[in-house]
Amino acid sequence: MTSRTKIKVNNLNLFYGDFQALIDINLDIMANKVTALIGPSGCGKSTFIRTLNRMNDLIDNVKIKGEILLDGADIYDDRCDLIQLRKSVGMVFQKPNPFPKTVYENVAYGPKIHGVKNKSTLDEIVEKSLRGAALWDEVKGRLDKPALGLSGGQQQRLCIARCLAVEPDVLLMDEPTSALDPISTLKIEDLLEDLKKQYTIVIVTHNMQQAGRVSDFTSFFLNGEIIETDLTDNIFSKPRDKRTEDYITGRFG
Repeated sequence: MTSRTKIKVNNLNLFYGDFQALIDINLDIMANKVTALIGPSGCGKSTFIRTLNRMNDLIDNVKIKGEILLDGADIYDDRCDLIQLRKSVGMVFQKPNPFPKTVYENVAYGPKIHGVKNKSTLDEIVEKSLRGAALWDEVKGRLDKPALGLSGGQQQRLCIARCLAVEPDVLLMDEPTSALDPISTLKIEDLLEDLKKQYTIVIVTHNMQQAGRVSDFTSFFLNGEIIETDLTDNIFSKPRDKRTEDYITGRFG
C-alpha cells in the first residue's frame, strides 16, 4: 500500500524573539507511519513537534513563518479552529501528566468537553481507549481509583488513552518513555506498532535504538535544521550526510 502524506511542512521558520530555533524546515509526514525525530539536545526536535498542534502559540514572543498542511489545510491559517486542531492532533509528553482524578475521569474528560454526556457512550469510549493503550486489563477493576496511584508506565499509557478518547488523527509523542523503566518502555514501543494502524505518529526520542525499533522514517535534526530524512533503515545503515553518520555512531551528541 502506498503511503500518503498526512502532514506537509513547507519552509517553516520559528523564532523565539531574535533567536531562530527552526530554520527552513521541509518535511512530509506519512499517514499511518511512525516518524522519529532524532538529534542532540537543543537541536529543535521538541520545538518542531510542538508546531504541529500549535503548542508554541502559548509561548510569548514566538514568531512562525512558513506553512504546515494537515490533510491539505494550513493549520496556521487564521481560520483554523484550534480546539478542533488539538482534538485531531493529540500530544503525549515526556513526563506522565494524568489529571488528579480517577482513571475513568481522566479518559472521559476529553469526550465530555466535546459534548458527550451519555454514560453508556462514555463507558464505551473509556474501555475502547484503555484497550487501545494496552491498559484495560490492568485497570478495569480500579476505574474509580485515583490515576496518580498507577505506576509511571501505567500513567503514561493512561495519557495515551486520554489522547485516543477524542479520536485524533495524529499522535505526537515528545520522549514518551524517557522517564520510564525498561519494561514500561517496551510496552509503549509494542503499542506503537498497533497504534500506527489507525494513527499517524511522530515521536521525539534521544534513544537511537528506540528510533531504530519503532519508526518507519527518521528525521535527523541539528542546530534547528533537518539534515536528512529517510527510511529509518537507510538513516541507520547508509546515511547520506556525514553529520548524520557522526551522530548515530556516537561521535557527538
